[in-house]
Amino acid sequence: MSNQENGSLPDFILPDSLYTETIREVHSAVEHDWDSLRQSACQTAAGRALWKHVIHDPLAELLAGETYLKKLYEKIKKDILNNAKEISGVIIAVRTLWFDKGIEAALTSFDGGGAQVVILGAGMDTRAYRLSCLKDSNIFEVDFPEVLQMKTTIVEAAAETTDEQKHQLMMAKSLNRVAADLREKNWLEKLQESGLTLNTNTVWVLEGILYYLSHSNAMEVLKIIANNCTSAHTVLLADFMNKQSTTMSSSNFHFYSDYPDELLPSLGFSDVKLSQIGDPDAHFGLLHDPLNLFNELRNLPRSLQTHPDGTPCCRLYLLQASGEPPNKTIL
Repeated sequence: MSNQENGSLPDFILPDSLYTETIREVHSAVEHDWDSLRQSACQTAAGRALWKHVIHDPLAELLAGETYLKKLYEKIKKDILNNAKEISGVIIAVRTLWFDKGIEAALTSFDGGGAQVVILGAGMDTRAYRLSCLKDSNIFEVDFPEVLQMKTTIVEAAAETTDEQKHQLMMAKSLNRVAADLREKNWLEKLQESGLTLNTNTVWVLEGILYYLSHSNAMEVLKIIANNCTSAHTVLLADFMNKQSTTMSSSNFHFYSDYPDELLPSLGFSDVKLSQIGDPDAHFGLLHDPLNLFNELRNLPRSLQTHPDGTPCCRLYLLQASGEPPNKTIL
């Protein structure tokens, strides 16, 4: 996919390892047994796989599966043929890179000591395997048990494929997969049972998860993090949809915030910084056309709900916030 920006598209060749018996069985179950919420994890992995020229994720193709890879490839191909102002999957690419950069910056900001990275609604997230900045960090992935088991099965199958892949699998100091439902009240307790300590420097990663929750569930998750963020240096990285964005999939998207940069301080977070796709820190050279949707939105008041043509103003906000022990400051 390395020539997307200049209007060409390389041939689509799936890896042979995608057709091993184990991986085929796993993806068959995903397609037939999982609901759309769980399947979205594979769709996100397909985005990382097909934007491989900017995201190095050797496991993404296997985690996405043939069906979702082909669907996104066809969308990208159609966009390029139609000279679209933005290419399908670019939001996933920008969002992934923004979170990667944010995690590395957060870990650098901590004043020494061990660090924890908690990824809520982890899905097919592979940062524990691909980010070298996590080499001294303990990673906790939280998701439904069947999602975590599916990922474990595929990662183990990938490790058996070639000696080369064995050496590139684990980057993090440790990885703990925690089966929990964020809609229940015991997910923090399950994290602690798995080794999370609230007095250790922590990065909370909420990528592509809040808007799938109800308003009450999403607020409860944010409040739990906020209530525990004064025990140690804490950084929150999260993305928020505005109200209009939830109309893109009313069956899946529920929680929204038009002004998350005001919401987070009200919960107790500090040093809140908001970015939109296309901002200088959320661009990564992937949004060249000044007339693409994201650049247009950046030039419109955030209070505006519809474009002049009547289409909704669908925004994705990227938020960084922090919490810290009393009388201490993150460097």
